[in-house]
Amino acid sequence: MGACSAGVITVAPILNLHALDFVSHSVAQTQRIGARLGELLQRGDVVCLEGELGTGKTCLAQGIARGMGIEERVASPSFTLIREYGHHGAPLPLYHIDFYRIEGTEEALALGLDDYLYGNGVCVIEWAERAKGILPEERLWITLKHLDETKRGIIMEATGDRYRKLLQEFKKRAFGV
Repeated sequence: MGACSAGVITVAPILNLHALDFVSHSVAQTQRIGARLGELLQRGDVVCLEGELGTGKTCLAQGIARGMGIEERVASPSFTLIREYGHHGAPLPLYHIDFYRIEGTEEALALGLDDYLYGNGVCVIEWAERAKGILPEERLWITLKHLDETKRGIIMEATGDRYRKLLQEFKKRAFGV
């Protein structure tokens, strides 16, 4: 992404109604992107994150939490599988879920995900592709890719009316388009 002036991130993203494809040039930018997205999330939203190790999934989740008004330090939930944030004054809880250590759909189902996916907060799921079949059809899917040491390719894909509207509002706030 380009420079950030007056709170608008400048870049030439690839745009359509269902997807957004752009580049983040740093950890700080990825966190700012997450914060912009977090400001828009509502109760019941599901954000799925896909990407290799080190592509910035947790970094993006940290920004989402900040945008949601969560002041707690957000860490990767790889060993605990699910971490809950936002019980201290944030408008909504964040359920940060990590499927890295699960073996498949059956193991993911055993986690009791319905309480989170259809609960009172926002779900951000890292390694979501490992149990895609049990996730709600309507969701925001974000794929992160290594481009070089600091740059990350980010593709956001919206499925369902709620997420298409969310993506359109995100484009306006983040890119001014």
